[in-house]
Amino acid sequence: MKNKRRFRPPRFGTVIGSDTIIKGDVEFAGGLHLDGHILGNVTSRDGDESATLTVSDTGQIEGDVVVANIILNGMVHGDVQASGRVELAEQARVAGRVCYRLLEMAMGAEVNGELVHADDALGHEALPKADETEGGGPPPANLD
Repeated sequence: MKNKRRFRPPRFGTVIGSDTIIKGDVEFAGGLHLDGHILGNVTSRDGDESATLTVSDTGQIEGDVVVANIILNGMVHGDVQASGRVELAEQARVAGRVCYRLLEMAMGAEVNGELVHADDALGHEALPKADETEGGGPPPANLD
């Protein structure tokens, strides 16, 4: 039997409480725990491969998330991109694309969008999202 090393997130350097709303982008290093609401993008600093965003069941993000690791039990309305791991707990809700290297998803978690493995993401990045094209559908075919 293989000895599995369990992922240990770093200690939280920042905690955003449940009564807090942040309007604007957030960049962090180390650990960020979110119980509140962020109206903006959330990113971890480049090169910090242990950086971990933890979103509790009361936490919400309305924007894109680009982090090393994420443990999600709340809501993200936007795309999620993790260079390390994505853990989706029972109450996790994502309305957008999830790009991951390692994925753990509990029963009850929801992704209303694409699940894309990081190795396959390059081909998907070139494709426009549905809302980036006129009419919300795929780009029109070239009939010339």
